[in-house]
Amino acid sequence: MKFRKSVFVPLLINIFVISLFTGCVKKEDMTEEFKRFVKDYEAKVAPLYTEANTAYFNATISGKEEDYKKSADLQVQLSKIYANKSDFAKLKRIKASNTIQDELLNRQLIKIYNAYASNQIDEKKLEEMIRLQNETEKKFSTFRAEVNGKKITDNEVENTLKTSTDSKLLETTWSASKVVAEVIHDDFIKLIKLRNEAARELGYKNYHEMSLKLSEQDPQEIENLLNELDGLTKDAFAKLKDDVDTHLAKKFNLPKEKLMPWHYENRFFQEAPKIYNVNLDSYYKDKDVVALTRNYYAGLGLPIDNLIAKSDLFEKEGKYQHAYCSNLNRGKDVRVVCNVKPNYNWMGTLLHEFGHAVYDYNIDSTLPWSLREPAHTFTTEAIAMMFGRMASNGQWLVDMVGISKEEKEKIADESFKSLRLEQLTFSRWVQVVYRFEKGMYENPDQDLNKLWWDLDEKYQMLKRPEGRNKPDYASKIHIALYPAYYHNYLMGELLASQFYAYIVKNILHSDDLKNQSFVNKPEVGKYLLDKVFKPGTEYYWNDMIEKATGEKLTAKYYAKQFVE
Repeated sequence: MKFRKSVFVPLLINIFVISLFTGCVKKEDMTEEFKRFVKDYEAKVAPLYTEANTAYFNATISGKEEDYKKSADLQVQLSKIYANKSDFAKLKRIKASNTIQDELLNRQLIKIYNAYASNQIDEKKLEEMIRLQNETEKKFSTFRAEVNGKKITDNEVENTLKTSTDSKLLETTWSASKVVAEVIHDDFIKLIKLRNEAARELGYKNYHEMSLKLSEQDPQEIENLLNELDGLTKDAFAKLKDDVDTHLAKKFNLPKEKLMPWHYENRFFQEAPKIYNVNLDSYYKDKDVVALTRNYYAGLGLPIDNLIAKSDLFEKEGKYQHAYCSNLNRGKDVRVVCNVKPNYNWMGTLLHEFGHAVYDYNIDSTLPWSLREPAHTFTTEAIAMMFGRMASNGQWLVDMVGISKEEKEKIADESFKSLRLEQLTFSRWVQVVYRFEKGMYENPDQDLNKLWWDLDEKYQMLKRPEGRNKPDYASKIHIALYPAYYHNYLMGELLASQFYAYIVKNILHSDDLKNQSFVNKPEVGKYLLDKVFKPGTEYYWNDMIEKATGEKLTAKYYAKQFVE
């Protein structure tokens, strides 16, 4: 027995040592192989990414055919890199080995793998999707509603819906704004089906499921979150909706049951009608809202002068009529597109878009290129929303706009009620968009008009226009062009409340959740820089949130702020 034992033990040790040595070599080989892959990947992708983003920016501010064509051509070139089958096979093999130990490298692997995975479809199909997408976007950008023989902008549509008391004009204007859906509808349906085909080729049930999973979100988790919010907001919204209907019935001299979607002061009832005795537009009508935005961020220690200089902020013919922020190079070339007017809506929009901008601009430039993005699309929405809310904040109006404390006291309650109504109105609208998209991608051949209005009735409590059978759902640009994204706005609102509550308690050391403007509070900017902006996407989004606030994403602060 002694002999057998003395021979057997060293043999086991030798096998273990050889195995360990072989494993180390394999890990080292895989790590070095991935490092080489990343170097080649960045050399190809980074310059083309910048060129494509620049072309898109130029197209949206000019509306020119040749600019959109250039943008589409560059997007196709970029997509072909991600569609490369041999590169993806290499990534798949490295990922399956589970041998990358370095945390930054492993995070890059996840991000790059997901980017490639969503493009592993037939090259011709991918190119067709991109060109359809660009053609649809061009049609949205150049479309102008026609009312009584006159073409009008989206700003003019919204102004009519907000200010007119003529029900016939409101219906005509609302209907005219929906015509864009008929203009783009054939391309829209083709896009939906192409996206689904692509997703199924990659092993997913449909495009909606694929989009969530490849953006590091669990579809069931999102569903649970929205169900929880539905329960939290349903009763509170029903009471507020009755207040809205009482106000509008009086405004239009109609019984409540005669109120139609065009009476709600917005094309989609995604924003709250102005039912409270506070005219926020009046505080901005004579103000330079761009200067207010510049001064506010400067006071946070987050200057935006160079960002403003590169941005395109005012209306012009053919220009994209909405607002967005883009980091053209995952570096310091960050630009905002707006169509600014001196009113409350555009004040909030500027604060919102430059919230995105300061996040993008301040991501740590020493991070690997693939990680120089926000932790998730909804985390940058959270920052944008937290700042966008300031436009209706009484203390912010005192500190930035210069209203008196007496005026603030006069409007404080009504301003908060207005913000609360905005929040709950928006949360119900997101329920519609999310559930419509989910249902549409699950079955694009169903009666989508019926699905749309069923959801409008259930979540927004709107009355569907009798006999109307138009593709109204396709008039919402996000559904056509930014699919499976809208729920991120609501997750952003939840996180905005979570960030806000943390800052008030732990950075400003206050218990007052209602009267905080962050004006001239560089300590707030420093907290955001260190804990939210600089890390980029180094951490999984919920890990970043926990590091920044001490908790993972939760709805409780949103409920505390707007429901309880």
